[in-house]
Amino acid sequence: MAATLNYAAVDLGAESGRVMLARCDDERLALEELHRFANVPVRVAGPQKDGGGTLHWDVLRLWDDIQHGLGAAARQSGGPLVSVGVDTWGLDFALLARDGELLGNPVHYRDARTQGMLDAAFERVPRAEIFEATGIQFMPINSLYQLLAMKLGGSALLDAAAHLLTMPDLFHYWLSGEQANEFSNATTTQCYDPRAGDWAWALLDRLGLPKHLFGPIIQPGTRLGPVRPALAAELGLGEAQVVAPAAHDTGSAVAAVPFDDPHAIYLSSGTWSLMGVELPHPIINAHSLAYNFTNEGGVGGTFRLLKNIMGLWVVQECRRAWATQGHDIGYPQLVDLAEAAPAFGPLAAMNDDRWLPPGDMPARLRAYFVETGQPAPESMGTLARCVLESLALEYRWVAERLDELTGRRAETIHIIGGGSQNALLNQFTADATGRAIIAGPVEATALGNVLVQAMAAGQLSSLAEGRALVRRSFPTRLFAPTAQGRWDEAYDRYVGLRPE
Repeated sequence: MAATLNYAAVDLGAESGRVMLARCDDERLALEELHRFANVPVRVAGPQKDGGGTLHWDVLRLWDDIQHGLGAAARQSGGPLVSVGVDTWGLDFALLARDGELLGNPVHYRDARTQGMLDAAFERVPRAEIFEATGIQFMPINSLYQLLAMKLGGSALLDAAAHLLTMPDLFHYWLSGEQANEFSNATTTQCYDPRAGDWAWALLDRLGLPKHLFGPIIQPGTRLGPVRPALAAELGLGEAQVVAPAAHDTGSAVAAVPFDDPHAIYLSSGTWSLMGVELPHPIINAHSLAYNFTNEGGVGGTFRLLKNIMGLWVVQECRRAWATQGHDIGYPQLVDLAEAAPAFGPLAAMNDDRWLPPGDMPARLRAYFVETGQPAPESMGTLARCVLESLALEYRWVAERLDELTGRRAETIHIIGGGSQNALLNQFTADATGRAIIAGPVEATALGNVLVQAMAAGQLSSLAEGRALVRRSFPTRLFAPTAQGRWDEAYDRYVGLRPE
């Protein structure tokens, strides 16, 4: 048996981050969480006295927590760390000065600055032409519209910036001293042309965005070099390398899906739900445009044809609102209440942008039910069940569109990520879609991060070998579909609510 090698995976999500220590040999891969920390945005007052301020990521706090976790990994690994890699959410970015200094705290994608930016972009470049150039789903939070908002707002930071790094690229730069844009995250920005394999230069020109910000694009598995010597000495990281994984968290998560059937659907379930299939090439045509699907980069030059779905964010915001009212209810208890609540009550279209901003989500849901002529439930369990059933029905809509776009029916859906632990939602999804659900692994994102690092180190020869290692190392759970009659009726009602 080959020696066990140690890797550190930094995984930053929209609500929390963690640093994981991975121990890998020929037969098993083990993960240990060493440091978990909150990822809480901060609102900062702007120059207008009557404005609501700007919502930022607390990037310096995140960097401090990353260092804390990497120091713990060095101490507890029992041997040298081969490498470290960072994955994060997509879309957001940092701007750097010519000397590499950070210009301001990165802005949160849920900030209000992108309101109206889709229409502003379409006035300059037609919607179909933007999609033809990028193959990316239209969401106002995409990097392209964040940059356009800065341009139209006369941002002094944009004028002063020399480099743009997406969030994982920023942390890789602070770790290694090397500036580069990793492929999987670059594709999420809607500034990348997947056919040309480069930035969408003509589109950037037409929107008047500064092209000099966009640097070289590297593939997952690229070795950026050793950790900066002073930082390595401070944290005890020795000669650990910095390796870019699939730096977009969904790209890493999909890399770890233990596919038996390459045609199966994956569903990365968390704050967002990302549902799609892995393909050797993007699908950019009138149908994928009409359905507002996206083509994002993956490991080994693959593409992830997928749909971004609002996900468990709506439930998270409900819990936050209830906590402020003195009802701090945990996820397990809330799921129990939802399971006990009446089935097939009111439904909410999960592709409606009204759920995107933070705020009083229960009140927003009740107002929506009144607006759409549905009874507005008051209890926490009934409201939670409405959201979970609606999510399952949205998953069915997306699965059917994937079948159509690929020309084949997928019989299996792999659910990965934290949401894979929600057995009630998993069963709802099986029943709503009429497909088998394989739930797990929970830690798919960190696992995919590690697999790419192990490939870069030569410990794994291919992604297929890495996925086989995941199958051997982590259990999964099967959810079979049951009677669909009432789900079919609910689906017809749900489709009538969708704004698309």
